[in-house]
Amino acid sequence: MITLSPAVRFTDASIDMAHGAGGTASRRLVEGLIVPLLGTREPLGDAACFPIESGELAITTDSFVVRPLRFPGGSIGELAVNGTVNDLAVSGATPLALVVSFIVEAGTATAVLEEEVRAMADAARRARVPVVGGDTKVVEHGKADGLYVTTTGIGRVDSRSRLGTAGVRPGDRIILSGHIGDHGITVLLARGDIDLQASLQSDTRSVYPFCAALMDAAAPGVRWMRDPTRGGLATTLNELARDCGMGMVLAEDSVPVRDEVRGACELLGLDPLHIANEGQLVAVVAPEAADAALAALHGVEGGEAAAMIGEVRAAPARTVLLTASYGGTRVVDMLVGDPLPRIC
Repeated sequence: MITLSPAVRFTDASIDMAHGAGGTASRRLVEGLIVPLLGTREPLGDAACFPIESGELAITTDSFVVRPLRFPGGSIGELAVNGTVNDLAVSGATPLALVVSFIVEAGTATAVLEEEVRAMADAARRARVPVVGGDTKVVEHGKADGLYVTTTGIGRVDSRSRLGTAGVRPGDRIILSGHIGDHGITVLLARGDIDLQASLQSDTRSVYPFCAALMDAAAPGVRWMRDPTRGGLATTLNELARDCGMGMVLAEDSVPVRDEVRGACELLGLDPLHIANEGQLVAVVAPEAADAALAALHGVEGGEAAAMIGEVRAAPARTVLLTASYGGTRVVDMLVGDPLPRIC
């Protein structure tokens, strides 16, 4: 167990192997840099226990290896909080706490780590979820691209939640919270490998406000929710179609895509439907609840572009179709391979 010592200050200019060895240097790193920035007040042990009156808990974990570490609109620290909070939220759970693990490459400037821990603390405050514990390891230079982060989250499942593919029915509506593709294209352009300019930034944020608004407005009719991250909206809906045995039919004109994302995708031969998002929600709702659900999303900051983009049909089974404005229809397959690696 690590007992907090407010007097400890971390002044080393960079991270080296000693900081991951579990001794004095490790203690100074955790107590003098990470813990104070995260605002943790309690002693940190190997696990944290929480009383719960009744009901059901949700738990999730995810690792983040994004390159570059910082990009317009976000960074790996912010992404690590939001990504895990979002996995809880779309499962119908209210996030309660996070645990974080840092893998730091030897030679990484302390300022870089400090910046990411601050970003994580800020994101956790915005999401109203505490970081209650974690672990730090240091690996040899050249082994970790500076910093990898893993976050594990726990949440309490909303008693009104009846989410799952088994509840999806033909005629249900598919609702999207906003523009797709912002995150993936932003990170791609931030690498500087492609000579394109665009005024884009990542959409990384907590989608819990979207989920809470949906549950408040249309809980009995909310069938299923996901955040379409790696593989984008296309992969997420293909997974749904496969699991529920039905078809998803989308209207191309209804899917919100920024001109900058569409233009970049056309130049690079990519489909916006396959591009990763880090702050969007896709939900399936009963037809009688669809209008209320859409209005609820419009009332949440960041949900102004929410749209009803399609519906569930009995056939073609296990298939996603996209209907174009000119009337043609094409099959939207699940992403094969990874045209944009290391984006989360």
